[in-house]
Amino acid sequence: MRLPDLIRPSAVAFAREGRRTPGYSWFDWLHGYVYARWLYLYIGIGIGEHPLARFFGSLVGVLSQLLRAPKGDDADRVTLADTYHGKVMPFEAARQLVMVREDVELTNLERIIPYSRARDIVLQDPDHLVVLECPCRASRPEPCLPLDVCLIVGEPFASFIAEHHPQRSRWVTSQEAESTLRAEHERGHVHHAFFKDAMLGRFYAICNCCSCCCGAMQAWRRGTPMLASSGFISRVDATLCNGCGRCGETCQFEALSLGSGVALVDVHLCMGCGVCVSRCERGALTLVREPAKGEPLDLGRLAPQTLGREGREVACTGYQDS
Repeated sequence: MRLPDLIRPSAVAFAREGRRTPGYSWFDWLHGYVYARWLYLYIGIGIGEHPLARFFGSLVGVLSQLLRAPKGDDADRVTLADTYHGKVMPFEAARQLVMVREDVELTNLERIIPYSRARDIVLQDPDHLVVLECPCRASRPEPCLPLDVCLIVGEPFASFIAEHHPQRSRWVTSQEAESTLRAEHERGHVHHAFFKDAMLGRFYAICNCCSCCCGAMQAWRRGTPMLASSGFISRVDATLCNGCGRCGETCQFEALSLGSGVALVDVHLCMGCGVCVSRCERGALTLVREPAKGEPLDLGRLAPQTLGREGREVACTGYQDS
């Protein structure tokens, strides 16, 4: 006999963890439960693809205004981006997050996750990994394929998604998760570590995003800062670049163009994902650190003891200083 949703083991575990999380209210838990339980409806409305999007879009606008601090108190102003956002990561950094062998608790990550809320990395049972059909892609009439490219990392999130979305998700090993990341990287898609206030204020998922389907990337283009830079930018070696333009064709952030037969990087648009670097057959592109873009999400440096041998071997080394 199927248990009612609210007393399923994963829902109970989610509620229990919420009670242990400082500052996490029952309203936050209810929001998180609705988000994770009806994920495809939630995202479909959020990106405007669901018939109810117009009504709920107006409601979200009202709620966003209620979230804002009193007029004149800009320092404490909270926006939608503060509650739900992603951190761009090169492939190697994303791979680390699915190679964790021990629990992780990292807080005070302001330079890495530059938002006022939802910026902790707390991984419990990090080897519990679920791959999920991307809600953004699944909501589109003609999505990019494959659909099963989103990774849910650790508990209580992985079990909740697996139990409530059994037709759209499956358990995977670290090696299978790494294969998903690699395949998406080879397709030219961008890795984002996602954080949400209603999801215990933590990191909970790695999304592998394309600008044609991803709601966060489209919001970023419209001026909502839902994505934080990786902390790197792309740099062109003009002596190696032959002006083929392939890098610009693959850049999901439209940060590369051609000028006088050489690739040019718009440092304001570049988010340091590294896709262009892997596309350049001449080795004319490299990722370099850019302090103005914040700190990288590099688990190999933040918590090296949590990674197995494979994880340590792919720590974010080899990048150049700016």
